[in-house]
Amino acid sequence: MPGRERRRRVLVADDEKLIADTLAQILNSNGFVAEAAYSGEQAVEKASLLHPDLLIADVFMGGMNGVESAVLIQKILPQCEVILCSGQIASEELVHNARLQGYQFVLLLKPVHPQVLLDRLNWMGRADGAA
Repeated sequence: MPGRERRRRVLVADDEKLIADTLAQILNSNGFVAEAAYSGEQAVEKASLLHPDLLIADVFMGGMNGVESAVLIQKILPQCEVILCSGQIASEELVHNARLQGYQFVLLLKPVHPQVLLDRLNWMGRADGAA
């Protein structure tokens, strides 16, 4: 439709299914098109099909962690922004190492209040002109 803005696509990756599904529901209810993935591997697979504008991923997941999946997704989709979430201090080192390789991932500490996340997403949308 003319004059209608495209809703930003978000992929939520968390090995805790309830968290991934709940966050995707919150995002869908707030103007985004969101889907959930339940592992790092599944996130990479879905990203290659969905071409999300944004990845929100838990850092520590069984198998491929969130940082590894984010790196692979940005290799496929360089424009995909990444927010990593973790409740563990050790995640800062993983994110720091990714930054040394040239990846600019945002790290938010869990628990992240949904409104804080929505505010961040809306700010990111304005910053890149994609609102």
